[in-house]
Amino acid sequence: MSDLNYQKQAQDFYGKAPVIILGSGASAAYGMSGMWALANHLVENTDITGLNAAENETWEKFCERLKQNVDLETALHDVTASEELTSRIVKSTWALINSEDNEIFRKSLQDSAMFPLSRLLDHMFKSSLKTINIVTTNYDRLVEYACEQGRIYHYTGFTHGFFRQLATPSEIISDRRVNIWKVHGSLDWFQSPLEDTVALSNTLSVPDNYQPQIVTPGTQKYQKTHLEPFRSIINNADNALNNAGSYLCIGYGFNDEHIQPKLMVKCLRQKTPITIITYKLSDSAKKLILEGKAQNYLAIERGDTDDQSIVYSSLDANPIKVEANIWSLEGYLSIIM
Repeated sequence: MSDLNYQKQAQDFYGKAPVIILGSGASAAYGMSGMWALANHLVENTDITGLNAAENETWEKFCERLKQNVDLETALHDVTASEELTSRIVKSTWALINSEDNEIFRKSLQDSAMFPLSRLLDHMFKSSLKTINIVTTNYDRLVEYACEQGRIYHYTGFTHGFFRQLATPSEIISDRRVNIWKVHGSLDWFQSPLEDTVALSNTLSVPDNYQPQIVTPGTQKYQKTHLEPFRSIINNADNALNNAGSYLCIGYGFNDEHIQPKLMVKCLRQKTPITIITYKLSDSAKKLILEGKAQNYLAIERGDTDDQSIVYSSLDANPIKVEANIWSLEGYLSIIM
């Protein structure tokens, strides 16, 4: 029997005002498509009419790589898509995720307790905190919905309203605020005909002459994120990560180059505490955190059933099995509140 007091460790780490890092697993809990579902959607639904011969050849190579069970990001890295083909992949991605996002929003209107994140943020604000930073690779707006259900103001880099324009953090003033740094863009960000980026609320389809501003995996990912508004968003995310007292990772797989470097430097060099809660720890998470040199970590994944958890801690050489759900956000709240 282990003497590990994981609950006290979780509370200690939480008490250091964590920056929250949300990955795709946080949205998957609500039925949002993962990479494999997105890959299948792209193959079946991307509009390839009117592409030239070279673009068709690239598309066929991409589809063939997926049929070989290569993951989506690798498959997109293996081909060099033209600007036109990339645009069509982006629009097809947007159509799937936006549809699912809107369905979750409609369900949330009937369920005021749908988002445990609302309760987490409300609990954090019961301290002296005035600002909470959330860094996410997700395109969806579930964080925004969670904030609004909790009557919490949020800032994503834009003014408020239905037609939102880029704004600095100092332009949005409130007693308490959640900054949501969406390093790969958002479903409601679009490049306008003026070639600036605006945010449009409640859009069920891409407006004419507008382009979704989401960064899909592939070779153009790094080029895109050097442009605005991504450059400023990533810079603000970096600042949040650099200044964090601790980290709380929810459904994050540790597979993104825009977040990992800053995160790992803090964990390795400065021993910043990190908590990970997830359905299943990714190979990257195990390599970087459990098998790396992080000295203050608590990682919790699902066991054999929803009501079982596996806990890995820097305070114990061996993982322990807990007969309770503490791997989900709902379960995590039960040990810190």
